[in-house]
Amino acid sequence: MNLVWLILLSVSIVFAVVTGNLEAFTKSIFEGAKSAVEVSLFLLGIVSVWMGITRILEDSGLIFRIAHLFKPIISRLFRNIPDDHPSVTAITLNVLANLFGLGNAATPLGIKAMQELQTLNDDKDAVSFEMMIFIVLNTASIQLVPFSVIGILASYNASNPAAIVLPVLIATVISAIAALLILFSFRKVLK
Repeated sequence: MNLVWLILLSVSIVFAVVTGNLEAFTKSIFEGAKSAVEVSLFLLGIVSVWMGITRILEDSGLIFRIAHLFKPIISRLFRNIPDDHPSVTAITLNVLANLFGLGNAATPLGIKAMQELQTLNDDKDAVSFEMMIFIVLNTASIQLVPFSVIGILASYNASNPAAIVLPVLIATVISAIAALLILFSFRKVLK
């Protein structure tokens, strides 16, 4: 991948010199770097807030109530997980973070969920079916309100950053259902 970036940068510099746009090229590099830092700091704030909320939910015990609301869905998808296993909470937190479009905050929660699912795995060198379900569910990432994307659009002064809510919800629900159907179909075929 580094080679690809090196080639792209080299070609861009050559074209900037040949076309006489070296000054504009240099200016755009610094503007792009500045924009990247601003967006990164903005997203860091969103992730920090969500992680703080997650910690409050865990410490207050509210997460167990939320997990209880999701338990019928989680237990239907993850049939081999005991009801009181910590992976249910970790999966619930990950799904909630993804539901609110906070994929960056969902990452550490997803790692925790995989670690908890690994404790139930008999074959430590292979991925269990529950782990596969979680990976598919996490990757499809159903999003009710994509806060990160709305935040990025708002930071670039979009006229209506919330206009993406319905299309994102529809697309992520369809992709999650399709991915889960494919996974369960392959399981039946491979048995």
